[in-house]
Amino acid sequence: MQEGTFSKTAHRVAVRRAAHQLLDQPRVLDDPLALRIIGAEAENELRSNPKEDHAFSRAFRAFMAARSRFAEDELAHAVAHGVKQYVVLGAGLDTFAYRNPHPGLRVFEVDHPATQAWKRERLQAGGIAIPTSLTFTPIDFERQTLADGLGQSGFNVNAAAFFSWLGVTPYLTREACMSTLSFIAKMPVGSGVVFDFAVDPALLNAGQRQALEALSQRVARYGEPFQLFFDPEKLQDELKGMGFRRTEFLQGKELNARYFKDRKDGLLVRGSIGHLMAAWV
Repeated sequence: MQEGTFSKTAHRVAVRRAAHQLLDQPRVLDDPLALRIIGAEAENELRSNPKEDHAFSRAFRAFMAARSRFAEDELAHAVAHGVKQYVVLGAGLDTFAYRNPHPGLRVFEVDHPATQAWKRERLQAGGIAIPTSLTFTPIDFERQTLADGLGQSGFNVNAAAFFSWLGVTPYLTREACMSTLSFIAKMPVGSGVVFDFAVDPALLNAGQRQALEALSQRVARYGEPFQLFFDPEKLQDELKGMGFRRTEFLQGKELNARYFKDRKDGLLVRGSIGHLMAAWV
């Protein structure tokens, strides 16, 4: 992120989630606030001229919807087993906290201060009320630790918590990423995390590398270049070495089997667009 500005990629992700509400039936992620949070101008443009329906946008939109749905499904599992704290790392314009279906669940939205200030403006403009169950936690991941930021927000490190971390890790240094995962691994038993990540280009075929390069160039133009890539097998080994007892790796074929089976509109996650990891303490 460029210093002092909100995340432009966060806005693009939010527009894709909003487009999913308009263009896709059935919805993988049902988000009644997705259109309001992007602002009236972006909503009107999307409604009048939906440019999100070419092949790349459809596939990318599918992954945006699926990763949020997967995170919210895993959260529901955690809540059913007694977890009462949910941390949304790099929250962007995520709307879960404002449509939270889990009574007693406390939500902490962690994000860069500039992006969080911009989000609060979007919430006010959209007439979206801030619930008492939500705590805003501004943190610059490259300059502050997650422990310090959450500690100042009333987060209980002695109670289990669930974390989602979507659309963030490719932009971080390895040190910042692994430090955050190590913090989560030291949480009490029952804690968990879902995050997405970019795969090492050396493990991709030529077509997949070309798609990744095109996406990398696009986000770099926004001043938010990719800089962190993983080998999924090695990443799972590292997570277990940190203390996570169970991991689950999902790529396109698993996401399609879970969320896009038997669709008549052909909406799918394609190529190497996204990879998800769940890890449990």
